[in-house]
Amino acid sequence: MTIRVPNDDHAISSSVMKDFTQPSVRQLSVTTPEERVILVNKQNEAIGTEGKTKAHLLGSLHRAFSIFIINSTGQLMVQKRAGTKYHSRNLWSNTCCGHPRPDETIARASRRRLREEMGFESNLLEVFSFLYRANLEDGLIENEFDHVLVGQFEGVPTPNPSEISEWRWVDVAGLSVDLRRNPESYTCWFRISFNRFLRVLQSPQF
Repeated sequence: MTIRVPNDDHAISSSVMKDFTQPSVRQLSVTTPEERVILVNKQNEAIGTEGKTKAHLLGSLHRAFSIFIINSTGQLMVQKRAGTKYHSRNLWSNTCCGHPRPDETIARASRRRLREEMGFESNLLEVFSFLYRANLEDGLIENEFDHVLVGQFEGVPTPNPSEISEWRWVDVAGLSVDLRRNPESYTCWFRISFNRFLRVLQSPQF
């Protein structure tokens, strides 16, 4: 699959950008259960567990994953986080994110979370990981060892309204431009990982 990434804003037609800014395919509504996350060191070795909220208040480094789902035409499924999420509310992001539970692998947790959040399954391939730290609203700190997985899906998801307010399929070229123009509309981890995700799509395995 060949994905064309523009070198400048003029490479994207106005029709593409107009389509991206249209109202979402679906509007939904919210709640977040408290779970424990796996604390890790910078080598991704588990060193304990902590409540999810406390880990984000303390800025403790913990294990996480981000899922990018594409279709056969190379479009990416993006979601808008619900307005009642505990952080990064009403921001656009990749298809699905989450944290493995204690004693749960990334492979198992990512498939579980995709079902819980988006209502479908996909074979997922881990393609890279990265460390990042970011200050969020309400004094929260995101400090994650984030595993990025890619999968494919054709069709319409059934999102959990407690997690997601909107979703849509988008052309990655138009999305690349909008990320540069309106970075404040997107989650911090999505902004950090998107360009590397594009390089993965352009690799021979895709």
